[in-house]
Amino acid sequence: MAVLENIQAFVRTIELGSLSAAGRQLRQSPAVMSHRLQQLEAHLGVRLVNRTTRRLQLTEQGLAFFENAAQVLEALERAESAVADTGGSPRGTIRITAPLGLGRRVLAPLSLKFMEAHPAISIRLRLSDHLLNLLAEAVDLALRLAVLPDSTLVRRKIADCPRVLCASPAYLAAHSAPEQPEDLFGHNCLLLRFPGSQQYRWTLQSPDGPIALSVQGRMDADDGDVLTDWARAGHGIAMPALFEVADDLRAGRLVRVLPEFPPEPTSLSVVYPHKRLLPARVKLFSEFLVREIAPQMANAHKGFDERPPESDLS
Repeated sequence: MAVLENIQAFVRTIELGSLSAAGRQLRQSPAVMSHRLQQLEAHLGVRLVNRTTRRLQLTEQGLAFFENAAQVLEALERAESAVADTGGSPRGTIRITAPLGLGRRVLAPLSLKFMEAHPAISIRLRLSDHLLNLLAEAVDLALRLAVLPDSTLVRRKIADCPRVLCASPAYLAAHSAPEQPEDLFGHNCLLLRFPGSQQYRWTLQSPDGPIALSVQGRMDADDGDVLTDWARAGHGIAMPALFEVADDLRAGRLVRVLPEFPPEPTSLSVVYPHKRLLPARVKLFSEFLVREIAPQMANAHKGFDERPPESDLS
């Protein structure tokens, strides 16, 4: 068993690029991970990795062993999943990440509903508007409200999610409402900012094609719900997903801005790291989320026409 644990420590270290990252996934300290690597090398009688203060580099023997060891661990995962599928109810822990607002309003209550139906499964939520690295952070499943170019992730679309520009009636009464996209440069745009965020560049749809605007504002946050709260309080223009503010728009607490130039839409998806075989519990929860969330999105969007404007050009 110790040899198998040492192999797992070695494979995860190479996959994630460092002892500390692998240790976080396996819940072990870097010192323990280093000791496991040394034990494995002693067991095999060869050096697997050349270690410096900055990087790890596989030796020739290490590369050959890594390729085969990764296949062994994958085969073990398949065997465990097969037992779970035929031996009764799936069990174990599912680690999930989602944007803050979506996690609070949608994922948290659905997680309770799922666990009531599957008492042998535990849920660990990590809510953040930052896009976490699923492999490095040992996350099994993510709900992503974004365009997903990364082909290393498996994506299952739940629903289209249009976005809207909106502000409070008080803000629009105190400031001239924008009539053209360029008018946004004279307004306080409430921006979602964190490392890697692109939301300070707002792209709007028009009859002549997309319009990209590098908007600015005096207030930004790394929590989308904070931006919506500021918009309700009359402090500027926000660009949330429609489902997040549909009730505010129907009640008049927020008003759409530039409806003729809607923001480019995004989509809500279930995402997980690429694996040949998805653990039964993760597959079960993924299917549950698609089944439960899709109708909620459709209901939230009901009554809003989000078709982009059509060109009058012949």
